[in-house]
Amino acid sequence: MRTAYTADQIRGAEHALMALLPEGTLMQRAAWGLAAVCADLLGRVYGKRVVLLVGSGDNGGDALYAGERLARRGARVGAVPAGSKIHEAGLLAFRRAGGRVVDRAAIDDADLIIDGLVGIGAAGALRESYAELAAQANAARGAIVAVDVPSGVDASSGQVPGAAVRAKVTVTMGAYKTGLLVDPGAACAGTVELIDIGLGAHLPDPDVAALTGGDVDLLLPRPAHESDKYRRGVLGVAAGSDLYTGAAVLAVGGGLRAGAGMVRYAGTRAAVAQVRRHWPEAVVTELDRPSVDGVGRVQAWVLGPGLGTDDWAHELAARVLASTVPVLIDADGLTLVARDRSLLRRGAPVLITPHAGELARLIRAERDDIESARLEHTRRAAAELGVTVLLKGSTTVVAEDARPVRVNVTGSPWLATGGTGDVLSGVAGSLLAQGLSCYDAASCGAYLHGLAGRLAAGGAPLTAADVATAVPAAIRAVSGGTA
Repeated sequence: MRTAYTADQIRGAEHALMALLPEGTLMQRAAWGLAAVCADLLGRVYGKRVVLLVGSGDNGGDALYAGERLARRGARVGAVPAGSKIHEAGLLAFRRAGGRVVDRAAIDDADLIIDGLVGIGAAGALRESYAELAAQANAARGAIVAVDVPSGVDASSGQVPGAAVRAKVTVTMGAYKTGLLVDPGAACAGTVELIDIGLGAHLPDPDVAALTGGDVDLLLPRPAHESDKYRRGVLGVAAGSDLYTGAAVLAVGGGLRAGAGMVRYAGTRAAVAQVRRHWPEAVVTELDRPSVDGVGRVQAWVLGPGLGTDDWAHELAARVLASTVPVLIDADGLTLVARDRSLLRRGAPVLITPHAGELARLIRAERDDIESARLEHTRRAAAELGVTVLLKGSTTVVAEDARPVRVNVTGSPWLATGGTGDVLSGVAGSLLAQGLSCYDAASCGAYLHGLAGRLAAGGAPLTAADVATAVPAAIRAVSGGTA
């Protein structure tokens, strides 16, 4: 599992470790790792033009000491001071190795730019002079390597309140920072390289975690020799309508492909006909009234995709949520809940899977605010609503009150197409029916859904049905250790 920490957590661990080591040891370890990554990126170091953007803090010192090492290997290294202060010992070592202080014009011709403007303790937007350097670096032809976190990105949240460096590679020291895993900060970080400087034993419980394929493999339910279709989990799906039949087909497909022993579908005539045609494996019940009394026993429900938002849909939602099994609520189900919060007053677990607009309606916030501060609003929703929240988007995050937020690291931009969220509902709902908690079902469901999207796309457009079809391949990849 990849774990990440806030700036305060990292600084606390650094202070504890520095008390045990000679002064400057951590900076030298960081500079060694930074220089090694830069050298690999350059390929041939000798004769290459490297420019350091040097702030007044320790990140500037890391950049100067890394520049010293590159200069000793024959690179032509210049440092652009961003303010009136500079790390004196680092500057002395840098100059002794042949490095020079240069003006900002050198940025434009650099083969490599090292961003050491601000460190993890910086908050708020970059001040104007720093913002100008960041903009010039972003526009230059050279690759940018950020020290610890791209300048302008909040290390603890991933928020980007103003201008920010857009790095090709971020070399982060000691542990991942939360802001490197969550958009919009993650989009500025590029590839993240972690340098071990010895913080491990001094780190607290993580702020954020990201599951690996191995983690998902350990969590996924596996059928035993004595399993039958009922023991493998029965998923109920209350989705679709005469107008939106496809949502029912996709949610049922996701549930079947993710390993449920049985999927029971309950819906209106037109949706039932489509589910029967696409998924003869599903057990279907045509509803003539908004009740699920005759559907049969299930271990979990998926509620909402394509259901509609009229009185009939509201009554059906109320009946599903009156059950005693876990319920995943998506799409139209979320609109119904946003109108009537009393639907969430139940004793059994609830997992909601909104996008930013749906979450905005649920917690009375602005969509843009949610997009810019995904962690903050997902945590707020989990605490305020008393549910597990899977917030979909460029960074999918899973929050449950009093637990670390989980960030999903799989996916593809091609997943931004209609119907893929319905498949995700079916996948996560299937895992709920198989016995996973909301927290684990959401996390594993997002991982498998993202991986299936990546496998299905292969760098080309896809449809939601393609994603559902690729879910078994994603499970095989996780099980075989290739994900």
